[in-house]
Amino acid sequence: QVQLVESGGGPVQAGGSLRLSCTASGRTATAYVMGWFRQAPGKEREHVATIRWSGGSTYYADSVQGRFTISRELRKMTVYLQMNSLKPDDTALSYCHLTMRGHADYWGPGTPVTVSS
Repeated sequence: QVQLVESGGGPVQAGGSLRLSCTASGRTATAYVMGWFRQAPGKEREHVATIRWSGGSTYYADSVQGRFTISRELRKMTVYLQMNSLKPDDTALSYCHLTMRGHADYWGPGTPVTVSS
């Protein structure tokens, strides 16, 4: 079993920055891809950014490309999402997600990001 613990969400003014962190614990030896999704009120959950645990290739949604940066710290089993130039449209509950080799996947409980204009 794998547990994901997120931190770093909160309120911020438009144009500001936040850094989300997600640490995985438990049976993480076969971690494959880790990243972030978000769900705004009344909307579907959407992909934000992901990173391959081996090699570090990154993938971003068009809406955050150039503003958000995902990175990982292998030794700490932690992934970060640096979010800059935040907009009110970025307001959402942000979820950490981990996919294992063999396709099992896990979700964190979510951390809120609230951007005020």
